[in-house]
Amino acid sequence: MAPRLRGCLVVGGLLVVVAVAVLLHRGREPASRPAPSSGARAGEVAEVVEEKRLDERRMELTIRSPALAGTTKVRLLLPSGWESRRDWPVLWLLHGGLDDYASWTAKTDVDALTRNSGLMVVMPDGGKCGSYSDWWNGGDGGPPRWATYHLKELLPLLESRYRAGRERAVAGYSMGGQGAMLYAAKGYFKAAASFSGAVHILEPGVPQAVMAGTTIGCFGTDWKRVWGDPAAQRSVWRAHNPYDQAGKLKGVQLYVAAGAGDLVEDLANRAARAFAGRLERLGVPVRTHFYRGGHNHESWQRELHRAYPMLSRAIGAQ
Repeated sequence: MAPRLRGCLVVGGLLVVVAVAVLLHRGREPASRPAPSSGARAGEVAEVVEEKRLDERRMELTIRSPALAGTTKVRLLLPSGWESRRDWPVLWLLHGGLDDYASWTAKTDVDALTRNSGLMVVMPDGGKCGSYSDWWNGGDGGPPRWATYHLKELLPLLESRYRAGRERAVAGYSMGGQGAMLYAAKGYFKAAASFSGAVHILEPGVPQAVMAGTTIGCFGTDWKRVWGDPAAQRSVWRAHNPYDQAGKLKGVQLYVAAGAGDLVEDLANRAARAFAGRLERLGVPVRTHFYRGGHNHESWQRELHRAYPMLSRAIGAQ
């Protein structure tokens, strides 16, 4: 992904801005158990408009979402004997910017890794520049509301119709690493993992990176729609910054990893180290892995394998 973005540069001075943009757009009180699911606003119910079984494990849903004011897709990997119970433990996998809901199965071996694990894998679309956030939109709110869609519409839909249980873990890469930590901080997941994640969005240069990343991922979109201005809307930025939300991760089993070896991954490494350091200062246990490697799916597949035993044990999977 990084080489394609670097190819877009016309001025060398923009390299850092765009590199951080890839990092950002690639991805309640603490509780000992995930919070129970809750529905969307009154009258807002997500609707499945198409259900497609791709093979013995893969199911693809097309969903009409009030929170997004449109349709979106989610891919499921079903466990063996899926119809035999109604409360399968669930692993959510969140993709990075410029990718989509199919990226995990297309670019990693997650199918083989989870084949005999006794859990359901949920891979929702998060938008090419969605940031796993309800967008600020000049203070008016409204769509896209990605967090509302995922947690208030999709999650209860999967529980009511697709045999998902309430034992949940979440992991994501790049932009999805940010989403994994933000969603875990809201109390919905027992374990969370970030691979090269955007887990500290208020480092110097990041506002410009949001501008570049939003422009690249969602061409023509005003970058301030996401979280507003980083100075004037500082509280909005902090509300979406895993670094600032770290205290809400108490009781969640955590894994944070990042590599070093290319410009984008070096930035992810700095963010991950800062985030892990804050967790440690707050007395929140975290397992970390810092390694030589780039900002790519090969690294993220390897890190999923490393984090997987912790994630699956946390939700009682085999």
